Amino acid sequence: MLVHALIVARKEIRDHLRDTRSLVSSMFYALMGPLVVGMVSIAVHGEKSSAVLVSMMSVFALVATFVGGMNVAMDAIAGERERRSLLPLLMNPLLRRDVIIGKWLAISLFAVAGVIINLSGFAVVVAFPFHLLIAVTLALIPLVLFAAAVELLISTWSRNIKEAHTYLSLVIFLPMVIGMFLVFFPHMASTWLWLPVAGQQLLIDLLTKGAPVSLVSSLALSLVTAASAVLILLAAAKLLHRDEFVYGS
Repeated sequence: MLVHALIVARKEIRDHLRDTRSLVSSMFYALMGPLVVGMVSIAVHGEKSSAVLVSMMSVFALVATFVGGMNVAMDAIAGERERRSLLPLLMNPLLRRDVIIGKWLAISLFAVAGVIINLSGFAVVVAFPFHLLIAVTLALIPLVLFAAAVELLISTWSRNIKEAHTYLSLVIFLPMVIGMFLVFFPHMASTWLWLPVAGQQLLIDLLTKGAPVSLVSSLALSLVTAASAVLILLAAAKLLHRDEFVYGS
């Protein structure tokens, strides 16, 4: 039942709000993009510089969707397993699916907070209009849900926090590599329009440049991204039915 998932989510949120070091680390990562773009905007001027800044902003915004909930995801399953608290949790009368959904909701909440902090920093640095800030945030919400699902699957697969940290650190390069690739090869953007991460990159570029955005294409991209997140969550829930992923052996 959804109520069980919400109970799990509330516990995760409460526990991680107490982890000051993790919160500060996530905030630093979220603000790193605005700080870099702010320094570049001071050093470079002209029409070409504005296009470069927009491209940099879109890449850092994509990265923010992954880093905001990374620390929470790392501890969600891998940390519980390492502390030997995962099995007692699973012995409660709730479905493995509810455990996954609850932890996914908590990761998504922290990831959304990271995106809001990131975009708010850009709003201060480059004077983002408020309506554009809202539009980009809404465009990134499906990707946040997708990123949280990917990170939770990795945490479920990993045997301990160290292993989860290694894999999750590599995952952060995914939006960075795709974003930079589309910056240098913009003609490839239409080919990847329907794919998560690449599609959001193109959507952010259109929004920030004031270009027309197709509502149908945006909704289709959101549906594909959300459907991908659901499939990944189902895979994570399936792993929790296997003893080797419960005990970490």
